[in-house]
Amino acid sequence: MRRGAKALWALLGLLFALTAAYWRLKSPEPLRRGAPDQVAPSGLANAPRLCVRVIDGDTIELEGGEHVRLIGINTPESVDPRRPVEHFGREAAAFTRRTVEGQRVRLEYDEETRDAYGRTLAYVYLADGTLLNAEIIRQGYGFAYTRFPYRRQAEFVSLEREAREEGRGLWAR
Repeated sequence: MRRGAKALWALLGLLFALTAAYWRLKSPEPLRRGAPDQVAPSGLANAPRLCVRVIDGDTIELEGGEHVRLIGINTPESVDPRRPVEHFGREAAAFTRRTVEGQRVRLEYDEETRDAYGRTLAYVYLADGTLLNAEIIRQGYGFAYTRFPYRRQAEFVSLEREAREEGRGLWAR
């Protein structure tokens, strides 16, 4: 009986390992920064993508229907049906729209690649190399998001401080 029990446990262990390997291959692992072969959650390898729509000041839609939430920034709400439009929300959305809608962008990822709503989390670079996330904060259309850590957090906090001190955008006196 002892030999049969060992064989059963070995078989169950093998079955568990095969199942785990299958699910690991089936669902993409979060991307780690610095990986030279980073692949976007949609499967495209860092190829320029077309921004087809701006949803809000900090969320865009790419061709293929992928929604991208800009890492490290927050802009006043302009489309949340549960809340009124916040002060400077329309202006923030308009700035993002003028800057990126209809443009090709390149995405860069941090530790987390998806948020709780299934949106892709990314730094968005314009064709000229401008980091959209930083530019929104620099111009005063949004502020640094500090609830969760990300690698550019200190830079974004500094940009917000400068925008506040200069009275740009939503910080105008």
